[in-house]
Amino acid sequence: MRRYELMVIFPLEEDLHKAGREQLLSDLSSHGAEIEKTDEVGDRDLAYEVKKRRRGKYVLFTISLKPNEVTVLDRLFKLNVNLLKYLFVNIEE
Repeated sequence: MRRYELMVIFPLEEDLHKAGREQLLSDLSSHGAEIEKTDEVGDRDLAYEVKKRRRGKYVLFTISLKPNEVTVLDRLFKLNVNLLKYLFVNIEE
């Protein structure tokens, strides 16, 4: 298992944020990810418009995950309409 930081940008609307977060946590747990830490970064302006939105709610997850599961989760996250953007970053030990 490798450690990753997963930065996710959700829409500001509370119902969309909640639905997106529940789907994301469900996907992570179903693929064996262990969430070590969750940091609410807050609401920020986006560098460019994403899905007709200029602001988003940023959340940073620190997770442990098998490397081959990252590509599977990448495909699932693309289907989640309540995620504006996301990025996996490998944490070097």
